[in-house]
Amino acid sequence: MLFKAFSASVYGIDANMIDVEVDFSGIKTTEDHFHTVGLPDAAVRESRDRVRAAIKNSGFDIPPTHITINLAPADIKKEGSGFDLPMAVGILGAYGALQLRDLSQFLLVGELGLDGGLRAISGMLSVAVAAREHGIKNLVVPKANAREAAVVEGVNVYPVETLNEVRELLNAAGNGGIHVAPFQVEAKHVLGELQHCALDFADVRGQQTAKRALEVAAAGGHNILMIGPPGSGKTMLAKRLPSILTPLSFEEALETTKIHSVAGVLDPEAGLVTQRPFRSPHHTISDAGLIGGGVIPHPGEVSLAHNGVLFLDELPEFPRNVLEVLRQPLEDRTVTIARASMSLSFPSAFMLAAAMNPCPCGYFNDKSRECHCTPPIIQRYVSKVSGPLLDRIDIHIEVPAVQYRELRAGASSESSASIRARVLKARGLQSERFAHAREKIYSNAQMSTRQIRAFCELGPDAEKLLERAMQQQGLTARAHDRILKVARTIADLEGQSALTVAHIAEAIQYRTLDRSYWS
Repeated sequence: MLFKAFSASVYGIDANMIDVEVDFSGIKTTEDHFHTVGLPDAAVRESRDRVRAAIKNSGFDIPPTHITINLAPADIKKEGSGFDLPMAVGILGAYGALQLRDLSQFLLVGELGLDGGLRAISGMLSVAVAAREHGIKNLVVPKANAREAAVVEGVNVYPVETLNEVRELLNAAGNGGIHVAPFQVEAKHVLGELQHCALDFADVRGQQTAKRALEVAAAGGHNILMIGPPGSGKTMLAKRLPSILTPLSFEEALETTKIHSVAGVLDPEAGLVTQRPFRSPHHTISDAGLIGGGVIPHPGEVSLAHNGVLFLDELPEFPRNVLEVLRQPLEDRTVTIARASMSLSFPSAFMLAAAMNPCPCGYFNDKSRECHCTPPIIQRYVSKVSGPLLDRIDIHIEVPAVQYRELRAGASSESSASIRARVLKARGLQSERFAHAREKIYSNAQMSTRQIRAFCELGPDAEKLLERAMQQQGLTARAHDRILKVARTIADLEGQSALTVAHIAEAIQYRTLDRSYWS
């Protein structure tokens, strides 16, 4: 007897449809012969014992027979425990325990416990999207995954807790129709309600120059490096950066949620990422942890920060080989991980915010504390961050120690809401500017060389200022483009179409912390 169920397997951040074909001989044997074929990994092979125990403890007596399960297409590696449910349903169907014989409009996914209960799996949003794209109307999922799956419109999501509930649901479908209403979530309403950041720039005392630099960075999507002594507020400022970024659109929220779901870090109660991610990995992270990896590649921190902020504190403490792998995602906004059997790409359109001390002790150029580091020690410390990586960071800003008078000032600082209003206005100008671009561009930081020439024309005075800065500071061609992009953003914040000397001067100021800072 042959019975077919349908499931899905996640590769990268997308899911492929998998046919679960179950065949049994009908001849009783003294030993259990249960074989799974179709390139299953260890978790899928181990499902044999989970599935048989779950079926038995759900009240079904399956005698020892020859059971063969094929996961098609057979040339794709299958991983994870999400095939438990379709395997169990396929076995029940092959033994005649289901009224519904055609499951072509049902996609089943979930991990089974030995008692027949269902546990959540990772990547459910990708599975729901795949079901919709392939025209499958009904999605049967563990109850813990229901909110995540229901975010996708056009699919009926039925949350279940046990294998018996699944059998009852399918039998009802075979006897005239399902009388249980599918689970529903108003995803766009949830997205609008939960977009709130608890941290606010109003809590930050002093550091007006650094706040201005962060505002420029947020308005143009620019990468930023903050340099200052310990306790100056670099981390405090960085954590508040998401509070002045533009709200997530629904499409951005879906794409970000897919990545978090595949990585297994999505909050099941929310079901949708509603705020721009803020990822802050420790400096002991490996290159695979930062970029992603594994036999079947999984997303790393740069992909988990997609559409948000990746904050690297104590930048020189990261291993140099780890920092160097950031070059591709910073330029291409994607990460490609190649393996012998496959090559997967993950989106990584993040905004890099980094912080570092000016020297190992942290007090180089500090007016209140004496630095005990020698020039060679400082040079070795700084050289851990390569020139090419620094060139890819648009804004370098000094964050000095906050003075006592500023700390005790009674006047409150400007709130994130007012800063965000200016950022939104500047982003609106950029959206209009790039509306007809061939490539999908959303901010000034993404401009190509051709677009820089088109939108960053300089007058004679601004041209002379930029030329003098290039010659005196020894800036690279990449730094030249970064200055023009930042100047374009500064002009957008002021609502001006032409770049002036003041815009170029401020943009150049954000490059003065290049190598010359430690000389």
